[in-house]
Amino acid sequence: MSSIPSTNLSALSARFQSGELTSRAITEAFLQQIAAQNTEINAYLTTTPEAALAAADAADARHRAGQTLGPLDGMPISLKDVLCTVEARTTAASKVLEHYQSPYDATVWARLKAAGMVLLGKVNTDEFTMGASTEHSAYGVTKNPHDQSRVAGGSSGGSAASVAAGMAPCSIGTDTGGSIRVPANFCGVTGLKPSYGRVSRWGTIPMASSLDTTGPLAPTPADCALLLQAIAGKDPRDATTTTAPVPDYTAALQQDIRGMRVGIPREFLEIEGTDAAVLAELERAKETLQELGATVTTVSLPHSPYAIATYYIIAPSEISANMARYDGIRFGQGAHRDTLQEIYYETREQGLGDEVKRRILIGTYSLSSGYYDAYYRKAQQVRTLIRDEMQAAFQQVDLLLSPVSPTPAFPIGQNTSDPLKMYLEDIFVAPVNLAGNCGISVPTGHTAEGLPVGVQLMGPSFGEDTLLRAAHHLYTARTA
Repeated sequence: MSSIPSTNLSALSARFQSGELTSRAITEAFLQQIAAQNTEINAYLTTTPEAALAAADAADARHRAGQTLGPLDGMPISLKDVLCTVEARTTAASKVLEHYQSPYDATVWARLKAAGMVLLGKVNTDEFTMGASTEHSAYGVTKNPHDQSRVAGGSSGGSAASVAAGMAPCSIGTDTGGSIRVPANFCGVTGLKPSYGRVSRWGTIPMASSLDTTGPLAPTPADCALLLQAIAGKDPRDATTTTAPVPDYTAALQQDIRGMRVGIPREFLEIEGTDAAVLAELERAKETLQELGATVTTVSLPHSPYAIATYYIIAPSEISANMARYDGIRFGQGAHRDTLQEIYYETREQGLGDEVKRRILIGTYSLSSGYYDAYYRKAQQVRTLIRDEMQAAFQQVDLLLSPVSPTPAFPIGQNTSDPLKMYLEDIFVAPVNLAGNCGISVPTGHTAEGLPVGVQLMGPSFGEDTLLRAAHHLYTARTA
């Protein structure tokens, strides 16, 4: 049983479908891994063993009756603790929602549940997803399974760590400015940020609504293709979701990438402070893609250096609006005081962490009278320039290639006293969110110290089939 958790999702599904393993045996093995490792790693905030085993038994019964629902039936999964579930509390890693129990499932979980998946539990995140290291959780930092002195990345650090540590074969996270791709990179797993509108966000606690996306983390791009197939598509409860047809992502993996055009943004190579190991892995990925038949050229995204500044005006502005609902009355825990103002003050003072307060203040300032035009409106104009430049680049190339983060996973505590340095961890990933495009973090190698390091591939809006195809072939070639 101990060998089961190290198996990737696709292979695990095949073993279940063939009858070699039962869903209960698989689920029990992962629950054992959680019991053995979670105290140290701190990936899970809540586990659901009884519900998991009941769902596994139901999958086994379907399999015996020849009624298996598909490739995800009977497969365990962890969910970032911002997706609402009826099986377990949804805390957003915040004290203000410590005991919040949702009466409904997020659309993404409802679709995965309908596909027969088994919920192992809810995993850690930076509070309300505001962070790049999962150090801003009210329930403690998640540690990197490859080196427990280092961060797992954020904000989907619990998702990435649960997969990397063999405590789940896959997970669902969210990505507003790199929060799937950065932790996937730090933990050595694959992380896919779908295009804005490809996957429903209904029932997922929002951070910045024009930037938020929900997507999979798993060992391989092929695993991510399986999960995206199940969660993609129009949702009448989310007006931002597209009516565009959902391609067969798994079938797309079978096509080679000969003749594919890949561009490396010149400006990304000029960013100071990028680790030599990161640049070396980028060069190896370039060479591998060329060996596979792709052509790699240099392109220009002149306004991409302004992406971080733009992101950290737009995102906090939307955060300040979204966080207004946590008033101690409608959602979560509230302070018992005599006046409405006192309830608001005490609820936020006691229930919210420093990073959340910082972003609310930044956003409120950016939207305030006299500063709206100078900050928020100007940031939206720059966002349009970044989006237009990326669209123009995709007229020349099929995909873009870059680092994911400037450095491999950094030591816990290194950047917590310097918010600006922490924010710069998103410098390569934020442009994709601003443009609404898709991106994927592909694990391709390790540093001399044994830390995972990979690369990012970026595609045009709703180009996940091409993105996953290239990621699959790159991953397969680099890890063979």
